[in-house]
Amino acid sequence: MKVTAFNGSPRRGGNTEILLRRLMDDLSTAGMDCEFVQLGGQLVHGCTACMKCRENQNKKCVFTDDPMNSWIEKMIDSDIILIGSPTYFASLTSETKALIDRAGYVCRGNGNALKRKIGAAVVSVRRAGALNVFQGINNFFLINEMIVPGSSYWNLAVGKAPGDVTKDEEGMATMDVLAKQIIWLADKISA
Repeated sequence: MKVTAFNGSPRRGGNTEILLRRLMDDLSTAGMDCEFVQLGGQLVHGCTACMKCRENQNKKCVFTDDPMNSWIEKMIDSDIILIGSPTYFASLTSETKALIDRAGYVCRGNGNALKRKIGAAVVSVRRAGALNVFQGINNFFLINEMIVPGSSYWNLAVGKAPGDVTKDEEGMATMDVLAKQIIWLADKISA
């Protein structure tokens, strides 16, 4: 199975990336083909609701001035989509939100291209607001008729400085359980 992980944090090597890579390591060990995409820090813009993606029916956003279409293509080609974001003012990063809005609009308007794919949110947080981020990403998965596995807790870990999430034992254990759930679910779906 093909896995694509989108890191919505502009901080490369930061806590969100650490969490995503932990999941990817477990999924790779289970034989899945994993790809990491650095979304955060890219110059992307949100959806303008121009409706051209629905008119053109080509599974692309009409705007080609950023990497969004390559990311949408990766989502469509994947069986499992991981989206990670740090918590910025109790919400998603702007890059993560742009991905969700534009990919969601394109995919829903082009035959519901993400339907029945597995989606998992991963959130890093310093103190509070992580559930808003978790909900925002999961709302994207759910409205696209994707399958969202649970874990032993919400898919988040607490940390301030890069690497601090590794000290959050419960958060790291949550990632491990999430990986097991994804592996189990992927096996059931592909059977």
